[in-house]
Amino acid sequence: MSDFSKMGEMSSFQLGVIGALFLSVASSVSIVICNKALMSNLGFPFATTLTSWHLIVTFCTLHAAQRFHFFDAKAIDMKTVMLFGILNGVSIGLLNLSLGFNSIGFYQMTKLAIIPFTVLLETLFLKKQFSQKIKLSLLVLLGGVGIASVTDLQLNFVGTILSLLAIVTTCVGQILTNTIQKRLNVSSTQLLYQSAPFQAAILFVSGPFVDHFLTKKNVFAHKYSLIVLAFIILSCIISVSVNFSTFMVIGKTSPVTYQVLGHLKTCLVLAFGYTLLHDPFTIRNIIGILVAIIGMGLYSYFCVQDNKKKQSVDLSLASQMKDKDSTPLLGMPDKEGHEAKKSTKVSLV
Repeated sequence: MSDFSKMGEMSSFQLGVIGALFLSVASSVSIVICNKALMSNLGFPFATTLTSWHLIVTFCTLHAAQRFHFFDAKAIDMKTVMLFGILNGVSIGLLNLSLGFNSIGFYQMTKLAIIPFTVLLETLFLKKQFSQKIKLSLLVLLGGVGIASVTDLQLNFVGTILSLLAIVTTCVGQILTNTIQKRLNVSSTQLLYQSAPFQAAILFVSGPFVDHFLTKKNVFAHKYSLIVLAFIILSCIISVSVNFSTFMVIGKTSPVTYQVLGHLKTCLVLAFGYTLLHDPFTIRNIIGILVAIIGMGLYSYFCVQDNKKKQSVDLSLASQMKDKDSTPLLGMPDKEGHEAKKSTKVSLV
């Protein structure tokens, strides 16, 4: 493959990453504002059940897209898909339970802890290296988000255990989202299409019980007015974009980058809440958001620099190999890619 072809593929990949990041931010901020209006203003507090409806609509949308040949379904080993879907469903339920058992401040700390724990897991088990500059930028980011969003910190035993379990399942689920796509050579759409039914099933079954436990209300006994139904439908429609972009961002970048993006969404939601919904806003919120934005900027800059260094090394090695041997070794599929193409049914478990 020529250097020009590689540069073209690299440019196309970067455009895809930018598009995925923009779609993720826009859809996530939109659904947060929609759900906040639904739950706070219209009195529909059933978050876990609503998430199960999101996943059902997402699967139905992807199934229709697959039938119209917008993408090709790829069979993945059922055990892999089932365990992956259940794990993601459980992590969503645990995060909601963590919010119910803990103060808002402690819940925000739980979300902040996902980044360093993800870095730890990837370093220990995937042997991934994070430079000191990237670690420093992540520390600045977490400090800023903490200043902007964390208020009271009230600890209790059950809430702490639930938060720890939520952190572990969320980190493992997001790492697997990235790993499965790369190792099994499946796209974000194919993986979401295969796993969405299992995520939806576990939340659809457990959701009403979790919501009843947290709100003391029955989702099926709720009075559904036309405006409530309209916001539920809108929320489900936006969720298709949210779920799709989540898998795309994690697949094209990394779980850590996705979490950094998540904190950008937090800052944007705080800003939108102040401007559109007139939420209370203090100088502390402003300082925290500014510090977080600096941290995000540093993280993006250092990631770009590290990628340039890696690409330079890869091109140098490729050039040396080309000089040593005219055989197009780089054009040969690696063992994992060969196995993935040889069989239509792949497995990670």
